[in-house]
Amino acid sequence: QAQLVESGGGLVQAGGSLRLSCAASGFTFRNYNMGWFRQAPGNQREFVGWIGWRGIDTNYADSMKGRFTISRDNAKNTVTLQMESLQPQDTAVYYCAARSAYLGGAVTYAGGYSIWGQGTQVTVSS
Repeated sequence: QAQLVESGGGLVQAGGSLRLSCAASGFTFRNYNMGWFRQAPGNQREFVGWIGWRGIDTNYADSMKGRFTISRDNAKNTVTLQMESLQPQDTAVYYCAARSAYLGGAVTYAGGYSIWGQGTQVTVSS
């Protein structure tokens, strides 16, 4: 069945960097737009960014612009979130999610995605 598996989370000091990966299987990855979300304790799931199925179009939440970069490799069925200048407020569980490209749109709400990974914890210490 369709599956997404995130990896790369961990503990990093403020100002540091981290690279998260998401491996897809069980569906035609190149036909899906991919999103990254995060959720801190007590908070709703928050949009981080999105990349189109071709890997050309991207969109980021305002607080992530200039610090986070999403890329994908359709040959390897992977999507990556490169995070720079991390701050304690970036601490959260990070999720990747997939939405059929046939549905269109740069969707920024969690309900627009049908396939989710289990998440990976990112902790930024001050």
